[in-house]
Amino acid sequence: MTTTFDELPDIDAANVVRCARVLLRRPLLRAGGPDGDLLPMIYRQRAVLQEVFSSLLGYRLVVERRFARLYKSGAGEDTTRGEASLSPRGYAYLALTLAALTGIGRQVLLSRLVSDVRAAAAEAEISVVDDPADRRALTAALRQLVALGVITETEGSVTAESSAEALITIDTDLLGQLVAGPLAEADSPAQLIELAGAAGPRNIEHAVRRRLVEDPVVLYSDLPAEQASWLREHVTGESRRLERFFGLVSECRAEGVVVCDPEDYLTDVAFPGPGTVARIALLALPELLSRSDPDAAGKHPVTWQDLTDVCQELVDAYPAAWSRAATEDHQELVHSVVALLRRLGLLQDAGGSWLLGPAAHRWLPQPDATPAPNREPEPPAPEPPGWSLFDEMVLDEEQGEQR
Repeated sequence: MTTTFDELPDIDAANVVRCARVLLRRPLLRAGGPDGDLLPMIYRQRAVLQEVFSSLLGYRLVVERRFARLYKSGAGEDTTRGEASLSPRGYAYLALTLAALTGIGRQVLLSRLVSDVRAAAAEAEISVVDDPADRRALTAALRQLVALGVITETEGSVTAESSAEALITIDTDLLGQLVAGPLAEADSPAQLIELAGAAGPRNIEHAVRRRLVEDPVVLYSDLPAEQASWLREHVTGESRRLERFFGLVSECRAEGVVVCDPEDYLTDVAFPGPGTVARIALLALPELLSRSDPDAAGKHPVTWQDLTDVCQELVDAYPAAWSRAATEDHQELVHSVVALLRRLGLLQDAGGSWLLGPAAHRWLPQPDATPAPNREPEPPAPEPPGWSLFDEMVLDEEQGEQR
């Protein structure tokens, strides 16, 4: 499929895989940013990387000496994906800020930028209330652009204080590469989301492979019929491709495919993980699975009351094990557990009810045969009575005397 990759020496092929993994995690990679030290290697291997992403996933890769931009498909209607630090209003301000930055020049005062952003909001008929919550949302959007390197705080800093002033420098090259969706082709926000999440040139092949690379759990029942049929037919070959080109390991089951990264580099949500919410979510899975029988797709129906009761039972059973801040508001705790399980692909909203996916069985407790620490091992059981080597020698001597 990718003849250029096949012709590489083993060391160069390993470097291409390493670069591909970095680009999957950081689609906008810049010098001076996280993993930016790999830019020279990415630039040297840009032809191979462009071929790998184009042929396997239908992604476009732009590589310059200062940055690399991988244009991935959008998340579509999946509300569990996205930057956790941004609220829906924060995302709106991010889009408005990008609109305001276009054509503003290379430097601007923060107060002028904020004024232009709010003017863009008024033009788009988006209501703006200058209150602390609104300022925090705008600040979060600006901080996200600072993290991406699109804007730099030359003097002062971006804060939520309305009286704060700063001089902002814009990297116009990165700004021009940031938006991935086809803005010129969309007539509405809904159409933009649809176009951004559309399949690649090879349609079913690219659509399914993108799901395998981007989602930890892909169930056949969640795919359109033609995609599910294609994946069942090609699952073995796809598992080999994911491992060869991206270092990902697949677990193929009757219900679907779970894709794992042995190095946890491409894992955006660690599970099991530290913290009260992650530990309660892990301990809740066995009880939730036991409360209902699976349907034809292997999914277990659970209710909001089930989720509430199981979380409450865990909090009551081990009161000293949890963070007080996380358990003060029980409904908020349940919402956090549900949000985590949804991001992991383990829990799905089924129109008023919930479905727990079959992949949740991976975390059921298993008996551990390892002896507990500081405990003496039990002595071995006595040998059953029977002849021994010495018994046979004594018997031979007795028979010799008789003879």
